[in-house]
Amino acid sequence: MDEQSEHGGDVFAERRAKLAAWRAAGDVYPTEYQPRDEIGPLHEAYAALEAGQDSAGSQRVAGRVVARRVHGKLTFVVLKDLSGELQLFCQLDMLGDERYAALEHVDLGDFVGAEGRMMRTRRGELSLRITSWQLLSKSLRPMPEKYHGLTSVETRYRKRYLDLAANDDSRDVFIKRARIVAAVRHFLDDRGFVEVETPVLQPLYGGALAKPFITHHNELERDLYLRIATELYLKRCIIGGIDRVYEMGKDFRNEGVSFKHNPEFTMLETYEAYVDYNHVMTMVEEMTAEAARAVGGLKVTFREHEIDLTPPWPRLTMRKAIESETGIDIGADDARTVADLQAAIKAKGLDETVPLAPAWGAQVDDLFSECVEPKLIQPVFITEHPLETSPFAKKTPHDPRFVERFEGFIAGMELSNAFSELNDPDDQRERFMQQMQDLADGDETAHRLDEDFLEAMEYGMPPTGGLGMGIDRLVMILTGAPSIRDVILFPALRG
Repeated sequence: MDEQSEHGGDVFAERRAKLAAWRAAGDVYPTEYQPRDEIGPLHEAYAALEAGQDSAGSQRVAGRVVARRVHGKLTFVVLKDLSGELQLFCQLDMLGDERYAALEHVDLGDFVGAEGRMMRTRRGELSLRITSWQLLSKSLRPMPEKYHGLTSVETRYRKRYLDLAANDDSRDVFIKRARIVAAVRHFLDDRGFVEVETPVLQPLYGGALAKPFITHHNELERDLYLRIATELYLKRCIIGGIDRVYEMGKDFRNEGVSFKHNPEFTMLETYEAYVDYNHVMTMVEEMTAEAARAVGGLKVTFREHEIDLTPPWPRLTMRKAIESETGIDIGADDARTVADLQAAIKAKGLDETVPLAPAWGAQVDDLFSECVEPKLIQPVFITEHPLETSPFAKKTPHDPRFVERFEGFIAGMELSNAFSELNDPDDQRERFMQQMQDLADGDETAHRLDEDFLEAMEYGMPPTGGLGMGIDRLVMILTGAPSIRDVILFPALRG
């Protein structure tokens, strides 16, 4: 950032000199400024004040200085707090020579408190005619320009505090994020779900197919993993008798970065006993709609797409979705092996865009990801995924190659993933063994064998519907933020 003033002097040195003068005169960093009125409500309370009219009472406001104009014996200072901006009407005859002259040493970015009467100028600007003011904190570095904001994307992410201070739209995203999270929690709490906390440091990672971060605990003398999912611990809660359980927290996956991926992200997982994935589908569309209403409405704009979140959302099997877009029927007898499926891909001329995978399930997943997923703009549930890519889901009764699983897609992006959870410990062991073989064959994302979880399942687990939903992606969609880095306060960046 350029720290040269318009007069050629060094801004940082100039402001340090002012700070030294303030320190000599008194306390420049007081511990409080109370009582204080928020600016936004003052605009509402005094909306009827007429031009040239003063209010009867006295108000006290505080905020960051975002503008200052001097006109001889009259100075205008604009303060900004979280709720809005307010002009301070500063007069020499009201403040006296010393306090009025001190205003010359107030810089943009300083925090100031002021007291006075609300008034409306002859030009119609609601203002505070101040009778006293106090410096609350000195800004030693110049703030981004008020009307142009902070435009460098890299700086916005690395110095989020400046982004929040300079860009109202950015700050609004994170305020909305808090409301979305609160709405999701309210939705689940009202339906009898119990929020719990499970370990972030785990002796064995699991619950998803992903590469973990590894750390070491000195006292325990063992490696631990940052969790990639909360699934297996939440299922232990179901086994223990908490029939509706959820957790919203950080997961960590040692993977690439994109507009929809960050190695540290917020995931919601829910598990409900005695329901299947059809019940969970209805819950997802209703919960998403409630979160949308908390920050606006059911129609949103995301990445130049107009999205209608109104339930119900369409349900479409993966088989039908792929056949509709490519003409390949993955459920047909002539596509039952990976070789047959790859032959069909080549016959359709899709092998230049669809990578060839070593296993049938992975090949189906690649075919779907390349040819179907980007075209799923309006909300839709894609159901019945390959068994090989879904180690925790129950098989469909009509075809054991597929499972009772859905993913919810919006604007070509996966938002949610859910199963009719596997509760047969013998079947689960077989799935784990296959994953261990995949790991031995070089798949770093394959699931490890978890004997402790299998032992828990052997005590009995009721039929259960489980869900994973990316909170960051939900916030992206509901706020129109184009990148996951725009909805994570301090995203991961290269050094």
